[in-house]
Amino acid sequence: MSNESVIKTEALTYVYGEGTPFYRVALHDVSLSIKQGSVTGVIGHTGSGKSTLVQHFNKLLRPNSGKIYVSGKDIWEKSEENGKICFKVGLVFQYPEYQLFEESVEADIAYGPKNMGLSDSEIALRVRKSMKLVGLSEQYLGQSPFELSGGQKRRVAIAGIMAMEPDVLVLDEPAAGLDPRGRSEIFGGILRYREETGKTVVIVSHSMEDMASYCDEVIVMNRGEVYLSGGTRDVFSHAKELSEVHLDVPQITSLMGKLADIGYDVPRNVLTVEEAADILTKILGGGKAC
Repeated sequence: MSNESVIKTEALTYVYGEGTPFYRVALHDVSLSIKQGSVTGVIGHTGSGKSTLVQHFNKLLRPNSGKIYVSGKDIWEKSEENGKICFKVGLVFQYPEYQLFEESVEADIAYGPKNMGLSDSEIALRVRKSMKLVGLSEQYLGQSPFELSGGQKRRVAIAGIMAMEPDVLVLDEPAAGLDPRGRSEIFGGILRYREETGKTVVIVSHSMEDMASYCDEVIVMNRGEVYLSGGTRDVFSHAKELSEVHLDVPQITSLMGKLADIGYDVPRNVLTVEEAADILTKILGGGKAC
């Protein structure tokens, strides 16, 4: 992960229903940066501005004021390069399986690369590569996506964005509605994409456990503003501040905090069950946890 910013916003403000009775400020003076090569989580309660924020990253929404930079360039400055911003920042909406429409899995995944003007051989290569990343075998290439399970459809939809190889892959609630196995498969594919390509990933989620397990950095939104941001461990160490905006730390972090409160020599900023198990094993074995 680099310290260089791949996405940066400056005083970003967006208003819904301007000049109408439905006027609402969705984002107010948002300034943030997302590091190149990171997996960054965006969290917040419903209506905090999470989805509105990420829809600005590839020009789906135009801000009322403020700037958005991708790889150092203002995306709203007129240029041929900025006209292809959707190829640089790929956005996967919540429940993307509802957007599948082609006759076969291969055609659906190939749709984006075809619009990029790539050669047939390059498209075929990218289709197979992205299928492998999301854990789908090539036996599904000729199959209708509508014959697949819900989790498989979700992976096809995500593979279609991955096949464009965007510099930034943005996913809005990518594991929503899936069982634990489905969640693991989805996030496994997302992490493989980052590991194999070095690209940046942004994940919007309500799940604190997912954010703790998979993200390097976390941005906390509240009432259209950035409330907290930083490294995942640091952000989740602010349990009191998060509770004030109706968010919880991961359950294992809460448990370790309670153990610390009653006198156990354990750190409060534990993020995963595996990490906690290692610490508690040391205590039970007579070693020092920290």
